[in-house]
Amino acid sequence: MPNFKNSRTAEDIKREITAILRDLKDPRIDKMLTVIRADLSGDMSFCKVYVSSFEGLERAKESVKGLKSAEGFIKRELFHRLKLRKAPSLVFIADNSTEISAEISKKLNDLL
Repeated sequence: MPNFKNSRTAEDIKREITAILRDLKDPRIDKMLTVIRADLSGDMSFCKVYVSSFEGLERAKESVKGLKSAEGFIKRELFHRLKLRKAPSLVFIADNSTEISAEISKKLNDLL
């Protein structure tokens, strides 16, 4: 049986991390960075956050380095914004799904 609280909290984490990314001033973090999804563990102590950039996978990997250095700030902000009992440990993973979807969209537009 699916854990609805877990999936709802994962969506809240995704939404809040997206908002927190706008406040970060690290030059390594891409301004067009998109949070694709957040996978929260069953005990809510560990969260994998998948991020993607319009500029490609290499730019997303560079942004992940900046996000890792800002992990403490992001974790603290999540704790305060979501009123969690315990803030989950965050792991940021670069993903190229936004780049792939942009390529598919371009190919579809070329067909028309």
